[in-house]
Amino acid sequence: MKWKLAVLDLAGTTVEDNDAVAHCLDDALRLRGFEVEFQQIVSLMGIPKPEAVRQLAVGASEKEQVEIHLDFQERMIRHYRESPEVREIPGTSETFRWLRSQGILVGIDTGFDRATVDILLRRLPWEALIDASIASDEVENGRPFPDMIFRLTERLAVADLASVIKVGDTPSDLRQGTSAGCGMVVGVCQGSHTKDQMAAHPHTHLIESVADLPGLLAD
Repeated sequence: MKWKLAVLDLAGTTVEDNDAVAHCLDDALRLRGFEVEFQQIVSLMGIPKPEAVRQLAVGASEKEQVEIHLDFQERMIRHYRESPEVREIPGTSETFRWLRSQGILVGIDTGFDRATVDILLRRLPWEALIDASIASDEVENGRPFPDMIFRLTERLAVADLASVIKVGDTPSDLRQGTSAGCGMVVGVCQGSHTKDQMAAHPHTHLIESVADLPGLLAD
């Protein structure tokens, strides 16, 4: 197979997370009186954050849901702008360079909104390494729906979905890649979910880290 595009997730896949996303969401929920088991929050990583809020803040009005999401968004932007912990997962830049050396385009997709994505990408040394990025608020349906992958293939003129590799650390990443018809759907097992948790969802391969992707493709 001649691979043409790799679509990779951000937090937990290419960006060190340390549960920062889940903690920010937990704090925003608790501030408004919604106490949710932390593992339940983790289980919803990868989907659009307004949808995660809707599922977690049971009984909240639409206004409260919007307020919780805005608070979460502000916390994430502050974290990505200021925290010294924000860095790429080791080997990410090298993986991007290897993909491009093989003629494979590099795309980023995420459950974040565009404002958060832009703040994060400004912190990372990827400007010359990625070909396109897409945020969940730029399509009608975020993960696990395939809309973001479809939009990236349109932007990058990749006609054959079977030539696309999807890489992510959540079940929603795996479901997204499978529903899009990607030829390879790769779960990363050092992010928000364990190998056993990821193995329960549709995939073609599981790897420990994004740094292992070149070795997988070279085999």
